[in-house]
Amino acid sequence: MKDKVIIVTGGTSGIGAACVRHFARLGARVVAASIQEAEGAALTAEIRAAGGVADFVACDVSREDSVRDLVAATLDLHGRLDAVHANAGVWGKGRVTTFADADWEKVMGVNVKGAFWTAKHCIPAMERNEAGGVFLITTSVAAHVGFPAHALYCASKAALEAMVRCLAVDHAGKIRAVGISPGTIDTPMLAATCEGWDAPVEELYAQVEQKIPVRRLGQPDDIARAAAFLISDDAAYVNGTILTLDGGTMALPPW
Repeated sequence: MKDKVIIVTGGTSGIGAACVRHFARLGARVVAASIQEAEGAALTAEIRAAGGVADFVACDVSREDSVRDLVAATLDLHGRLDAVHANAGVWGKGRVTTFADADWEKVMGVNVKGAFWTAKHCIPAMERNEAGGVFLITTSVAAHVGFPAHALYCASKAALEAMVRCLAVDHAGKIRAVGISPGTIDTPMLAATCEGWDAPVEELYAQVEQKIPVRRLGQPDDIARAAAFLISDDAAYVNGTILTLDGGTMALPPW
């Protein structure tokens, strides 16, 4: 990981922020991208104070011009791009019978179209490297589970898993495309999904922890460590596949 130039979208909160910190600790030169400018400035200042290399670039991944500017800024800063963690994502609640066009634009615009714009503009930059590059996408176990009132979010994550496989084939020999599929991770997004329930968040978390075979929620650092492996040269033969990190949740029987 040392000296690799890595873009992390959605890099100022939850899983993304943990990845930015961890990659920087391993010696990477990290560009954190998101729409959260204050959080981005604070995160990069923290990393630099600890001796790491990190920059923040404001980026709305749902807009092609914004992603194009992100890549240009990264190349201006470091002269190359070695890996991308397409992690930006939003959550939306609702059944298909209640969804509106605005819901589609919000969830699919960031989760899916955002990953497409990121790939479109980052992959050519990485293909110019002799060693190519790595394109990592954060998917979710939601791609495989019918979570109640999550149809749009689940569909967006399933689309990303298909995208991983297609990128591996279309850019064979130059780009490794991989996915990381988190389960129940203690992030602001998870907390948002608990709004409106009868029990407080802490009680809901305690109930969920007892159902996960490892008996705890996942932490953003759990994902960051696995993401670092997938980007590193140690994972040079890992391609076109998705690593599930759910503490064993998907192994549970339905009773």
